[in-house]
Amino acid sequence: MAAARDAAAAYAARDVQVVAVNPGSLASHQRWAEKNRFGFPICADEGKHVARAYGVLNALGFIARTVVLVDRNGIVRWVQPGMPATETILAAVDALGEQA
Repeated sequence: MAAARDAAAAYAARDVQVVAVNPGSLASHQRWAEKNRFGFPICADEGKHVARAYGVLNALGFIARTVVLVDRNGIVRWVQPGMPATETILAAVDALGEQA
């Protein structure tokens, strides 16, 4: 959990907002955030509508971890399956900034 808090601090230092999409309810996320003393904005996707739209459901119907970078205009600019290292994500953020 300390690594997640460190990553969140690194994103905040770069003015990157983290928003998670979770297949559970907002209540389950709230319990998790309180237990771990760690929180971030979250979109509850109980019906898996977002996951289906982005094609990130695995063969068992679970949401596959995927990182999506969205620019300030709401345009998806980078998609990476899995959970890349913080440095990889920040390098993609920097590359998008250079393209702007």
